[in-house]
Amino acid sequence: MTNNKLSALETSFNQLIETLLIKKAETEEFTVRLSSESSQFTRFNHAKVRQTGCVADGWIELTLMENQRSSYRQFPFTGNRESDWQFAYQALQELRAEISLLPVDPYLVFPSGTNTSREINSGQLLAEETVVATILEQVKELDFTGIYAGGMIIKGYGDSQGQKHWFATDSFTLDYSLFITSGQAVKGTFAGSNWDETAYIAKINEAKKQLELLSHPAKKLPKGQYKTYFAPAAVADLLGMLSWGGVSEADIQQGNSSLAALSRQDKLLSPAFSLKENFHRGLVPRFNELGEMAPSELPIINQGYLINTLVNSRTAKEYAKTANGANNSESLRAPEVIPGKLEFEQILPSLDTGLYVSNLHYLNWSDRQTGRITGMTRYACFWVENGELIAPIENLRFDESLYRFWGDSLLSLTNFQEFIPEVGTYESRQLGGILAPGMLVEDFTYTL
Repeated sequence: MTNNKLSALETSFNQLIETLLIKKAETEEFTVRLSSESSQFTRFNHAKVRQTGCVADGWIELTLMENQRSSYRQFPFTGNRESDWQFAYQALQELRAEISLLPVDPYLVFPSGTNTSREINSGQLLAEETVVATILEQVKELDFTGIYAGGMIIKGYGDSQGQKHWFATDSFTLDYSLFITSGQAVKGTFAGSNWDETAYIAKINEAKKQLELLSHPAKKLPKGQYKTYFAPAAVADLLGMLSWGGVSEADIQQGNSSLAALSRQDKLLSPAFSLKENFHRGLVPRFNELGEMAPSELPIINQGYLINTLVNSRTAKEYAKTANGANNSESLRAPEVIPGKLEFEQILPSLDTGLYVSNLHYLNWSDRQTGRITGMTRYACFWVENGELIAPIENLRFDESLYRFWGDSLLSLTNFQEFIPEVGTYESRQLGGILAPGMLVEDFTYTL
């Protein structure tokens, strides 16, 4: 997206808010949220392009509040002042007709404060015409499947109290798999704001080494407990569960949180485990749906102790807590697990004999109250003996408590981290991801 186009979108967005401020009734409050993108999508299969194209899209969510009631409408955002106002005016009229029919919401939070921000993160992405050649050059002899998505994503906010935020960032994700004829595969992701050719080649070369091992006959393992190394992508899969009945203060108050015992200090995690929200990378905006700003950093678990939960203003109002800029769902937006001391070269020697797990899938809570998670091993998971990768394994189901694998069973975390991006494209391209190290765990429980 050109600077002129970006500037025109920002101007149109600001004009829309100014017009709404003029048109609103004295008793009305409103919030306006913008989501827009200019993205290139290229889908690969068998190391050939199967689908490619560019998308320019945007939508506005207008929420109207009055007399402790609220409702919202979504409509397209084009950047054309006249057409955008026509959409907004129609939405405003519909909301005014609807809002008096709705029940009172005792915990509705109205916009307040004077927060403003403007953040534009320009990156160095691949030029549209070079994406295919650059990606396929390293994998043209392989069965390479995946999707590249790159471009600028914009998030905007404005409200009836004068708060205003503008966030734009260049980013890309490459979500890929390398297959062999047996159906076994190595899965990987590569993401950022600046394309790094050297790092991409290193990623693919590491995947090629694992691909060679996948040609060996798969080893069937009986259920039981095994010493296990989880690569950063697998750690990120486990960590993502904390956004679903974990770090939310509302979930703790309502008895739905897997961290309830940790919040009461009935149980603790390992002193080696620390988790924080870290917005310094600039990949996601700090402002939430009410224009409130989260801290640049917020420690959540420090050396095994839960010291902060995510609290939005609605939860704060309902349970007499202090809000800390959390979003509506009180989910992690920029999580980082603090690294440890295990060096890359020492991973296999330290594992000695056990499982090397690259990826997980189908995760769910099997018993949320005790923090038990179930799921399956997925691509490029190996049996290791005497510090050597021996053979791929047949898929295993696990069922284990986070109070064990991040608690007494946690042996070490790697001294390096990987950024595992959000790769979803439902409705729009997703922002952010998880910065996670690998981890070595004693006696991880596999049940099937």
